Amino acid sequence: MDSFHGILLVAVVTFAIIHFVQAQDEGFISLDCGLSPNEPSPYTESATGLQYTSDSNFIQTGKIGRIQRNLEANYLKPQMTVRYFPDGIRNCYNITVMQGTNYLIRARAIYGNYDSLNIYPKFDLYIGPNFWATIDIGKYVNGTREEINYIPKSNILDLCLVKTDDTTPFISTFEIRPLPNDSYITTSGPLKMFSRYYLTDSEDYLRYPVDVYDRIWNSYTETDWKQISTSLTVNTSNSFRLPQDALKTAATPVNASAPLIDIEYPDSSNDKVYIYLHFAEVQVLKANETREFEISVNGESLDDSYRPLYLQSETVQTPSPIICEDKECVVKLTKSGKSTHPPLLNAVEGFAVVDFLQSESDENDVIAIKNIRAVYGVNKVSWQGDPCVPRQFLWDGLNCSSTDKSTPSRITSLNLSSSGLTGTIDAGIQNLTHLEKLDLSNNSLTGAIPEFLANMKSLLIINLSKNNLNDSIPQALLNREKEGLKLIVDGHGINQCLPGSCAPKKNFPVMIVALVATAVAVIIVVVMILVCVLRKKKTSSHVEANTPSVITPRANFTHTSMSETSIETKERRFSHTEVIQMTNKFERALGEGGFGIVYHGYINGSQQVAVKVLSESSSQGYKHFKAEVELLLRVHHINLVNLVGYCDERGHLALIYEYMSNGDLKEHLSGKRGGPLNWSTRLRIAADAALGLEYLHTGCQPSMVHRDVKCTNILLGEQFSGKIADFGLSRSFQLGDESHVSTVVAGTPGYLDPEYYRTGRLAETSDVYSFGIVLLEIITNQRVIDQTRKKSHITEWTAFMLNRGDITRIMDPNLHGDYNSRSVWRALELAMLCANPSSENRPSMSQVVIELKECLTSEKSMKGKNQDTDSHSSFEMSMSFDAKAVPSAR
Repeated sequence: MDSFHGILLVAVVTFAIIHFVQAQDEGFISLDCGLSPNEPSPYTESATGLQYTSDSNFIQTGKIGRIQRNLEANYLKPQMTVRYFPDGIRNCYNITVMQGTNYLIRARAIYGNYDSLNIYPKFDLYIGPNFWATIDIGKYVNGTREEINYIPKSNILDLCLVKTDDTTPFISTFEIRPLPNDSYITTSGPLKMFSRYYLTDSEDYLRYPVDVYDRIWNSYTETDWKQISTSLTVNTSNSFRLPQDALKTAATPVNASAPLIDIEYPDSSNDKVYIYLHFAEVQVLKANETREFEISVNGESLDDSYRPLYLQSETVQTPSPIICEDKECVVKLTKSGKSTHPPLLNAVEGFAVVDFLQSESDENDVIAIKNIRAVYGVNKVSWQGDPCVPRQFLWDGLNCSSTDKSTPSRITSLNLSSSGLTGTIDAGIQNLTHLEKLDLSNNSLTGAIPEFLANMKSLLIINLSKNNLNDSIPQALLNREKEGLKLIVDGHGINQCLPGSCAPKKNFPVMIVALVATAVAVIIVVVMILVCVLRKKKTSSHVEANTPSVITPRANFTHTSMSETSIETKERRFSHTEVIQMTNKFERALGEGGFGIVYHGYINGSQQVAVKVLSESSSQGYKHFKAEVELLLRVHHINLVNLVGYCDERGHLALIYEYMSNGDLKEHLSGKRGGPLNWSTRLRIAADAALGLEYLHTGCQPSMVHRDVKCTNILLGEQFSGKIADFGLSRSFQLGDESHVSTVVAGTPGYLDPEYYRTGRLAETSDVYSFGIVLLEIITNQRVIDQTRKKSHITEWTAFMLNRGDITRIMDPNLHGDYNSRSVWRALELAMLCANPSSENRPSMSQVVIELKECLTSEKSMKGKNQDTDSHSSFEMSMSFDAKAVPSAR
């Protein structure tokens, strides 16, 4: 007998284990978000028997926390921990699922004052590139959950938390449950659940294991209802498979002649709603008894003579989505004339259609870019979720084709410059078949330049400079150059002649080259000495004639340095007499800078100009004057102040610019010139200035560095278009030149790149740093250096304020809160990224331009909608700043 009992016990235990494993093999995914690495994973949750797993393998970002100990008794184990996301705008879980399967996806957020701040977060949830729901803990302080039925279009499911204000997104659990593909199916799109009730006097809620799909059923009753029930098993052979406890009880009106009325409440009166009504007869009716009733929703009849089946589950649903005015969906069950019993209802569910209009990016491109991320170990916060859409979350360094939402986006530009890449150029890049621009510059790549790049027919620009690649360039790539491809490699692709314009190279013996070079050097030195002597004589013996009676700003300079030879071109050159005429004898001064006084003037009596005249006390002199003229004579861009002409006559030096009627940016921020600029205008000015700098860095050959980017050097046109001005300190150097070191560091204190200041090494990133300071001024309207502040430098002050979590105290109070907080956060993150003390961690100006354009687009769309529903990114960074990581004021 004992042996039999032993065998029986083993059989029972084995059956239980098999049953449990089968339940877990149904495809359930249960993530305990923020589970401590010191705790076992997976583990079995005791109340449900479900197996939960740590979320750490499904996301690469975020920090873990735990709700307050005194609250833990109110929640199940998976709900006691959280993962929160202080860094970045969008953070995404990446989960493998079965494409085409109908899934119930549930997100749960239990705040539990895990951060001891008692600040209730508000943030958005996205599935892939589409908005799902807003989590607002302020409305549900004990926690809330969102649930949706969704069919993935690929084997990868991205569940994203998106920051929408200055609070921190967090999550407690994600639960994913496969549903039968013949249940909850509509042609309208995903269904967001807003109600699910079984009608009973009990206060229990139902979920797994009594519900095999782990739906959560809350109990509900009304005072004018009564409960009827059965102890027998109800057949649940239909695809909905409701829990037995939900079907064994039903509500029926106390007044047998009255209708049973149930009202469901969607979140919005504009929601497109589906109602699911679940029925099963739980009473034995005699032969002469019937239960028949009409089913209607919002007055529309679904069945005028419905008879529930005895102990058999059936579901009646609205065949198409309905609109419920005043957020009330009225379900009415009315007894028919033939019926001897009142109507009944066992359970009800309400869903709202969620319009997922944005197509995911092309699947092949997504796979390719994720493989590239894995090969190079790219660790960028923004590289999560869909790489291209929505546009405000575009991955840092990418650009994508922008078509209608129904067409999958394609990656057209990949910029991994200064990303610390090592190894060879990955062959997976060729899988980005629509790529037009590839920038892998300033990394540590080795090996050969691959020939497959020549086979990428869409490529227009390839930048491989500042790497350790082999010198050999495949002939196929050189052939593509002749067809218009721009190839930038160290020692190649810079200042290249146009096809056919260069003379063929000849090979001279080394000795001959050395002799010729020496002879030329001697001749140049002799000529230089003669020029200097002649100039000195000419200057000392020169006597001015016809000096005007008015005292005019001027300076007489002896050009003693060979770097200060006269400007070679005669184009757009004005005489000193013409300068006097155009300024009406220097009648109206516009301002004064280090170069001298700027006067208003007219050319030909109609074209307004600004005339900058070098003063005798100028600290800059002819060298800067010459640098600015020669630069502006060869660069032309809509966001660079246009040089109309110049004067270089017997020591009289003047620069004639286009007139910018709205002065400089600093005047408007300080309130010296008109009312405060609104946020959209500030963003537009910043984007304009960024475009000007981008042109200097990438559109000029050789590239240019401005070296003095600041608010006073951003001038504003009639429609507040921004243009970069004052190029006296600008310098040019070849791409890939690692040795451009200045013996004299130039720039404005506070705006000066600390790395350039320390090393003397000049690069485009020095302008990026200065631009970051300008952007912080635009956002905060704080002084760059203010010794009265506890944190004197604007970067230190901003980091300090950000760590206190109060964005409103960072923003310029003159804006009076009239801005979209999401675009502000994005601009603020960008500014701090630009002002990173390490040049390696700063973006390029091309990346800055993309980000600011997205900020501006987001801001404009928000103004149009008059609500705060959109967000952005491309650039993501930590919003927890260490004061040691920002530069001290100089």
